[in-house]
Amino acid sequence: MDSKMLARVGAILFIAVAITATVIELTREDDAPASEPMRALRSEAHPPRKEQRRCQQLGQAAVNDAECLRVWAETRDRFLGKTPAPASSEGR
Repeated sequence: MDSKMLARVGAILFIAVAITATVIELTREDDAPASEPMRALRSEAHPPRKEQRRCQQLGQAAVNDAECLRVWAETRDRFLGKTPAPASSEGR
């Protein structure tokens, strides 16, 4: 066998393996998850959710709403794992 014939046989075998692997992957059925998928967080579990939705619906006006700023600060702190800063009694 000369080298050209050997290269052709190798290429044909490679293509055959690739096609076989593709067919197997496409016909394989997805396995059912072992546990029940995580359910969406309920609004009663996260009270700020309702306030966040209200701020979302306000759109650009929420930037000037003090309540939205407070909710966003709480959400940011909870996300970053920070403890909320104690409220100072003196005014600025």
